Amino acid sequence: MNDVPAEILSSPRVLLVEDEKKTRESVAEGLRMELWDVTAAADGGEATGLLERGAFDLIVLDGMLPDRDGLDVLRQARGRGVQTPVLMLTARAAEDDRVLGLEAGADDYLAKPFAFVELLARCRALLRRPVLGAGKLLNCGDLQLDTRARVAVRAGKEIALTPREVDMLEYLLRYQGQIVTREMLERDVWKQAHRFTSLDNVIDVQLMRLRKKVDGEGAEKLIHTLRGLGYRLGKEAG
Repeated sequence: MNDVPAEILSSPRVLLVEDEKKTRESVAEGLRMELWDVTAAADGGEATGLLERGAFDLIVLDGMLPDRDGLDVLRQARGRGVQTPVLMLTARAAEDDRVLGLEAGADDYLAKPFAFVELLARCRALLRRPVLGAGKLLNCGDLQLDTRARVAVRAGKEIALTPREVDMLEYLLRYQGQIVTREMLERDVWKQAHRFTSLDNVIDVQLMRLRKKVDGEGAEKLIHTLRGLGYRLGKEAG
C-alpha cells in the first residue's frame, strides 16, 4: 500500500467545485468517462460541507465562486489538516493570482479557458504524487509513521502495532482531516471490492484497538469516531 498512486488503489474520488454549470457538467462528464468517482459542487459552502463529510483523492477548485472565494475554501481545508492535492481553476492568469493560489495551499494552477486534455493530464500528475508529500514519514502532531519501516511513534515513544493496524493508521494519516468511511477501509485496506459480507464490526473493533494504542495514556485524541459517518484522524479544531 505504501506510495501507491490513488489511481491504482481504486477509482480516484474527485471533488469538482465550479459555479459555471456548463463547465461543471462537461468536466464532470469527462472525468467520469475515465471511470473516476466525481462529486460536483456549485459553490464554496457546498464544497466545504462535502469536505467535512467525506474524503477525496483530488480537488479541482474554481478560484471564483459566487458565495465565497475559492482561496478561502482552500485555506479552511488546509487549516483543518486536509492534505488532498488541489488543482485551482481561474479566469485570471495574472502571476500574482497564481502566487496567491499556491501560497494558500494549491498544488497546481490552470487558467481558463483550458483544454480538457490538459486538465486531465494535470489531474493525473497530481494523483501520482504521494498524498502527504515526498518522503516516507507521515505526521499528525506528535504522531509519526514511517511507512517503509512500518514503525509508529507517539511523543517519541514507539507504538506496538499489528500489520493491519499499521495499514489502517497509514490510511487515516493519508486522509487526515477528512472523514474515512468503513466502505473506504473495506475497499482500500481490506481489499474487499464487493461487500458480500459486511466487515463493519471487524473494522470497528480494529479501530477501537488502534485508538487505544495511539491515543492512550492521556495523549491528545487524534482518532475520532463520527457516528453514522466514519472516522477522522486529526487534532480537534480550536
